[in-house]
Amino acid sequence: MTRDLLRFATAGSVDDGKSTLVGRLLYDTKSVLADQIEAVQRASVDKGLSTPDLSLLVDGLRAEREQGITIDVAYRYFGTPTREFVLADTPGHVQYTRNTVTGASTAELAVLLVDARNGIVEQTRRHATVLALLRVPRLVLAINKIDLVGYDEAVLTAIAKDFAGLARSLGFPDEAVQTIPVSALVGDNVVERSAHTPWYDGPTLLGHLESVPVVGPEVAKPFRMPVQYVIRPRTEALHDYRGYAGQVASGSVRPGDAVVVLPEGRRTTVTSVDTADGPLDAATAGRSVTILLADDIDISRGDMIVAADAEPRVTSEIDATLCWLAEKPLRPGARLLLKHGTRTTQVIVGAPECRIDTDTLTEVEAETLELNDIGRVTLRTADALPVDDYADVRATGSFLLIDPPTGNTLAAGLVGTPLALTPLIS
Repeated sequence: MTRDLLRFATAGSVDDGKSTLVGRLLYDTKSVLADQIEAVQRASVDKGLSTPDLSLLVDGLRAEREQGITIDVAYRYFGTPTREFVLADTPGHVQYTRNTVTGASTAELAVLLVDARNGIVEQTRRHATVLALLRVPRLVLAINKIDLVGYDEAVLTAIAKDFAGLARSLGFPDEAVQTIPVSALVGDNVVERSAHTPWYDGPTLLGHLESVPVVGPEVAKPFRMPVQYVIRPRTEALHDYRGYAGQVASGSVRPGDAVVVLPEGRRTTVTSVDTADGPLDAATAGRSVTILLADDIDISRGDMIVAADAEPRVTSEIDATLCWLAEKPLRPGARLLLKHGTRTTQVIVGAPECRIDTDTLTEVEAETLELNDIGRVTLRTADALPVDDYADVRATGSFLLIDPPTGNTLAAGLVGTPLALTPLIS
């Protein structure tokens, strides 16, 4: 029997214990090898610790171990008899908030840690705003280090109440947020239920991860597939074969479906959905396939095959929300590259219309965007692009801005204005 897969991310402030929590999940689910455990035990002894430092199972780089920090997104794979997991562990430092964008961009759930001694802090609000922008459908507020506040229920209740107000202001429904008191260091409510919190009757963290629905939201969306490659075998047996390879970005496709090829707008019908193992009856979001069409249409890399009854709009002017990821600030009027799906085109970036103040959840005036800023701009592209609002289809509503001379990513972009803010009352 095939187990389903949950993609989730961790986020939170530095020293809130994300690496220890991830290490605890890996250790208690027996997802690490014996030699890895032995290496961690030796390193822990060298540090003068009496118990294994499980964060070392995550912080694999020597520099990270020496500094005690995580500086990049680390993807971890583990499983239980119920489900398989892909975990994106993101760093907590303010200057690496951009990595949270990367880690959460494909997540179906995010675990946001706070220190029980500190409660909701600025970085918590910043990460929650990013998770809301990226439309992560479910949140877990993991209130960590509960052992250091004496397992005080009142402390946990106050933090949960503060976060509930923040989550509602960002548009998360109450049922999408689960609060769990944990101690990653000693294992309270991570995999095993803690005897120290008899007042808590909710699930353990692993129990929640195993039970939440995992049907990807993109499967129920309209069909979209950016063309990655045109396949034309040069063999006598397949001399008439012309297929269009790519990954289904959203929705599903099957033989007989009416489709449109964008941006040209030519209509045709799917005749076959092929893979290396043979044809499929249907393919859904995330599946890499080769599509054959009934008509001979001029298609190349960067084009997009979409459902004929639910086309995206084709435009060269895009109102977008940017998460600025670069050290150098945005220069209004800059000529950059925009990567959308499999197409890269030139773009001119307009002046910011506003910037989101993550402390108050209000829009403020801005002349530029700097590292970790979130703001709204208008873009003009050299080529017309088939785009959806990010709130409707994440895959075709997202893009990257790239610096032409260096090839560095400058910003992650979301088409439209997907975040309806309710200002926080101080």
